[in-house]
Amino acid sequence: MKRLIIDMDDVMADSTGQFIEIYEKEFGVRILREELNFKEEMEGFPTHHHEEIYNFTFRKNFFRTMKVNESSQEVVRRLNGKYELFIVSSAMEYPNSLNEKLDWLGEHFPFLNWKQFVFCGSKAVVYGDFMIDDMVRNLETFNGEKFLFTAPHNLQYNHFNRLNNWKEVEEKFL
Repeated sequence: MKRLIIDMDDVMADSTGQFIEIYEKEFGVRILREELNFKEEMEGFPTHHHEEIYNFTFRKNFFRTMKVNESSQEVVRRLNGKYELFIVSSAMEYPNSLNEKLDWLGEHFPFLNWKQFVFCGSKAVVYGDFMIDDMVRNLETFNGEKFLFTAPHNLQYNHFNRLNNWKEVEEKFL
């Protein structure tokens, strides 16, 4: 059975949307997702707020309350029967993220087993046949076939196979 590695933030979960939503609540300004296109993380937000925005990730429930990306639940459920599936997420940098990500996965993907969750500091230790991730740096160290999941902060990159949404994941892998 082939091993499929799937990232969580901005692949299964809408972390970009979480930043946009909290920013609007905190500062009263709505940043459109399109304004973040082709810009590295944080660059689409006003420069004088970058540190405050980064600090959102240290708040309780930042990771726990992210919305689920459209169609990810149904596609992951089907992938789980066809592949040796692991959800791999960097979770060491932010103190609350490990428990919150575990709880989030348990709520939104209850058909997955806890043994399928890998929380790490660096994804360079992960191996498999396929990886779907939104961060170029994670794909660069991966030994298998690499798929960049579209997010505003990675639209400028074109040196990996791209999957724009979960319907495309379904078409490619199912």
